[in-house]
Amino acid sequence: MYAAELQFRIIGDTSYAAAEAAIRQYLEALIFQGQILGREFPTALQQEQFVSRIVVPAPDSLQHAFHSDSGQQALQALQHAGLSYPKVQILGVDLMSNHTDPCDAPASYILYCRFAQTNSVLYCAEHFAPVPLYRLGIRTGLEELIRWQLQYQALDEIQMQQHSLLLKPAERALQSLRSQLNTQGRRLARQLQRHTGKPVYYALYRGSSSDCASETSRCCPACGGPWLQAEPWHDLFDFRCDRCLLVSNIAWQCQG
Repeated sequence: MYAAELQFRIIGDTSYAAAEAAIRQYLEALIFQGQILGREFPTALQQEQFVSRIVVPAPDSLQHAFHSDSGQQALQALQHAGLSYPKVQILGVDLMSNHTDPCDAPASYILYCRFAQTNSVLYCAEHFAPVPLYRLGIRTGLEELIRWQLQYQALDEIQMQQHSLLLKPAERALQSLRSQLNTQGRRLARQLQRHTGKPVYYALYRGSSSDCASETSRCCPACGGPWLQAEPWHDLFDFRCDRCLLVSNIAWQCQG
């Protein structure tokens, strides 16, 4: 990923309220197209322009050709608010982020999410590196996927806090194949598969187990078939079912 700045030059009559609304609308459109990553973007007035600090998946992430329909509309709204089209300045590689997948056309994908990761939830199955969502060529419909990511990460953070009052409900939502969270996630994976024409595996999180001794004997929760791998896939997924396109791990409490 790359740290960058968006520079919105003042070109007409505007106000803080109008500029804030237009810039916010544009940034939100970029978020829901996967063109910028994260949720907080410090924005300041510097001389005759507003400057926002952002993180992007790749140097070309903000090309207008990648914009969603909402992004194109937000781009025009900037001028109505007295601001120019944004100028992008790439500051350098962001040392705190994952590197974007190098594949031009991955053969398959993994839908994988954790609370501490702000990158795309779609990974190349070969390199296990995040694939920028805007590269999929989807003009509308990515917002539901990114909102699902936000919900997943919120629950994941809760279940990581051992003394949280909501630990068990959050853990059940993450671990149960048929929870509302995972049902929606698998549906989104199928939608991505139809769009890309490539297999999209769904990563089912496993944090705890009631019986560590039988953990490796678990069968695929969807079809009941064997799915334990001889070696973990990407050093992470101990289980993999190519029939159901599911991957998972030995419960973390049972490892080590």
